[in-house]
Amino acid sequence: MNPSAVVLYGPPGSGKDTITAELSALRPEFALFQRLKAGPGRTTGYRLTTPEHIEKLVQAGEVLYRNSRYDAEYAIDRGEVSALVDSGRIPVLHMGQVVGARAVAEFPVNWVRVLLWCPEDVTRQRCQGRGDKDLDARLKVWHETRQDLLEHATEPWSLVIRTDDVSAAQAARAIDTARLAGVPAAVRDIRGLVG
Repeated sequence: MNPSAVVLYGPPGSGKDTITAELSALRPEFALFQRLKAGPGRTTGYRLTTPEHIEKLVQAGEVLYRNSRYDAEYAIDRGEVSALVDSGRIPVLHMGQVVGARAVAEFPVNWVRVLLWCPEDVTRQRCQGRGDKDLDARLKVWHETRQDLLEHATEPWSLVIRTDDVSAAQAARAIDTARLAGVPAAVRDIRGLVG
C-alpha cells in the first residue's frame, strides 16, 4: 500500500487531539505531526522554534503551510513529514484552515482529509473542561472555522465526522477504514453541517 497521511481539520474542541490518541491506540503507525511553533501558549505537541527559523525554511521551499494564530506562528515542513513517512509512520496533521488542508496535499502521499465538526456549545464545554485559559479566543476561532468552511463549501473531504455524535474511538476506526479503502475526497453538504 502506498504511504498515507491524515488531515484532521476542525474548530477548537472538535476532538483532534483525542481522535489522534485513538488512532495511535488503534495502530502505532499513526503519529501526530508536530508543527513548528514560534510564540507563546501551549508547547505540548509542537516543535518550538523561532520566526527566523521558519522564515529560513520558507525561503528554502521547505514549508508546505505557514499560518499565525493565538499570537504565534506555525509551520508544516516537508522534512518532518518525509521523516515520518520514510520511517513507516502515518502522519496525522491538525489543521484549522481549509487552505492549509489543501496546501499540505502537495506532499505526495495518499491523503485522508477528515472534517471534524461540533457545535459551538460543545466547543465551549470541551474547552472549559480541559481548562483552556483562552476560551474567548477559541470561541472566536470556532466562528472563523465555520466561516472558513462556508467560504470553501466546495472543498472535498474524505470523511465528515460530527464528534458530538460519535466517540473518538468510532471516529478513529472510520478514519482508518477510509484510509485502507482509499476513500476519495468528495464535496459535502457544508451548509447543512454548520447551519
